[in-house]
Amino acid sequence: MGVGMNEKIKEAVVRLRGRCRRDAGMVTSEYAMGVLAAVGFALLLYEVVTSGQVRAELQAIVKKALSARM
Repeated sequence: MGVGMNEKIKEAVVRLRGRCRRDAGMVTSEYAMGVLAAVGFALLLYEVVTSGQVRAELQAIVKKALSARM
């Protein structure tokens, strides 16, 4: 490998590192929207799980599992 090839490799590595270091994540407004969506989904899930019918079904499942013979 000649000196010229080493320089080309070093330049390519520097360019690649520069591309990898770019911020490709969410901006603050996107984080805020993501948090709001997650909270909304959590509230919806909480309401469903704590509803009377679902609660009764979950209790029946737990009772059945605890009374099962092994």
